[in-house]
Amino acid sequence: MKIKNPILKGFHPDPSIIRVNDTYYIASSTFEWWPGVRIHESKDLVNWHLLTCPLSEKRLLDMTGDPDSGGIWAPDLSYHNGTFYLVYTDAKVTNGAFKDCVNYLTTAKDICGPWSDPVTLNTAGFDASLFHDDDGRKYLVNQYWDPRPYHHPFYGVMCTEFSEEKGTLVGEPRVIYKGTEDRLTEGPHLYKINGWYYLFVAQGGTGYAHQARAARAKSLSDTFETQPGGPLLTTLDAPYHSFQKAGHGCLVQTPEGEWYFAHLMARPLHHDTESILEPKGWCPLGRETGIQKLFWDEDGWPHIAGGHNGLVDVEAPLGAVEHKWEPDHPEKDDFDKDTLNIHFQSLRTPLAGDVCSLTDRPGHLRLYGHFSLASTYTQAHIARRWQSFYFEAEVKMAYEPKSFQQFAGLTCYYSTRSWSCIEMTWHETYGRVIDVVSTDLDRTESVYEEHPVPVPADAAYVYFKVKVQGIRYQYFYSFDGKTWTAVPKVFDSAKLSDEYLTAAYGVAFTGAFVGMMSVDGLGTKIPADFDYFCYRECAE
Repeated sequence: MKIKNPILKGFHPDPSIIRVNDTYYIASSTFEWWPGVRIHESKDLVNWHLLTCPLSEKRLLDMTGDPDSGGIWAPDLSYHNGTFYLVYTDAKVTNGAFKDCVNYLTTAKDICGPWSDPVTLNTAGFDASLFHDDDGRKYLVNQYWDPRPYHHPFYGVMCTEFSEEKGTLVGEPRVIYKGTEDRLTEGPHLYKINGWYYLFVAQGGTGYAHQARAARAKSLSDTFETQPGGPLLTTLDAPYHSFQKAGHGCLVQTPEGEWYFAHLMARPLHHDTESILEPKGWCPLGRETGIQKLFWDEDGWPHIAGGHNGLVDVEAPLGAVEHKWEPDHPEKDDFDKDTLNIHFQSLRTPLAGDVCSLTDRPGHLRLYGHFSLASTYTQAHIARRWQSFYFEAEVKMAYEPKSFQQFAGLTCYYSTRSWSCIEMTWHETYGRVIDVVSTDLDRTESVYEEHPVPVPADAAYVYFKVKVQGIRYQYFYSFDGKTWTAVPKVFDSAKLSDEYLTAAYGVAFTGAFVGMMSVDGLGTKIPADFDYFCYRECAE
């Protein structure tokens, strides 16, 4: 039996992996998407199932106004003495000299909750994780941010003791590791193995120069020594490897005593001609999660089995029995249940009944129009990740706009600055019409401009579809769900990638989503009713 990378497809970066008895769990970053943090489970490290999204109440997380690629950065999941511990960063400022962020801790006896009211830990940096020492003491390690313009902003890794009794950090923080000349030291995870304290960190930034490094010390008061011989894991020197950006990760041990390293990775696509901005390719699926087998040499240093570039096909654990899960979502969602399927998310906050309802029109998802797709506040926007380079998504929608400030439809979305949608809206001459609108680095355009497609007066529903085919995608519409008309523009998937937004704005960490939205610039909150949403992966 083989593990096929990536194990978590689509936007699932910064994995934090643990094992509790016979079950493995991975927590991953969600950034501005709500609810915060996604936890997958597995019995064999081969097959994974989306189990829960723990930060699902405003008492645990409020991302109102958080910037694009703000919100939840690099959660840390741990387990000790019958309790699950979840540490997470909420990043409020992402660009510039400052990183205003808050690190929180919440706990639960069951992985599915309920989770305790969060404890504020510190605001000194991001990517915080909790280490449980074998003497019962606990320590928080996090990236330590330096805002001074004459210093490198990634100062090092800070370590501070945490008192569970007091529910707060105690004592003075100490910088235990500054990293190597590759800098950008972040994502720390601390372990104690065979009498050594091992620190695993990410370096080199989250792009193509990304890497994972290991360091160790005999005590937390000693200076940590970097593992000789270069990065533990990187694909910087392997430009033709099928995955790239390998780095940020952490350890887990199997019941048989084997070790694995779950890590960040991404799969690039390429245009037919060389790109000026990013010759290494574009990753619209975002940063994903992979896993590698790890062994220890005679000197006690870790190594990736198969070499520091990592493998696509990885040996499964000894004695592992394959465990396949039932599908965790329907291919076609008819919105007949009282809750959304777990793959759907909204932006920044939960959507209350005056924004989103599954009961106001039974058998439909109703979205009451709110702010535009450029807003960092309430968007009536429900979406799910692109998890394949080849798929189709389709909706059936009823809608009665009365103004050009009202529109609803099917979206492909990266951020407030880069998205597209096929929508129904209103036109002074034609009444209800279909238009296709996109925003490319804050510049918004219409495909049809002054000549949108009229909607027949007797059409109770319209049907929208998007076909994603690697580096390109295209919208279609229908009035009967059988005969489809292609929109006369093919969109570039690269414009929904970290690489494209990073080149323009410097910070971009998520991935492409496909979903449903309703906008009402008049503030009257007219509803759009979606009868179904279908997501179907296709062959190339």
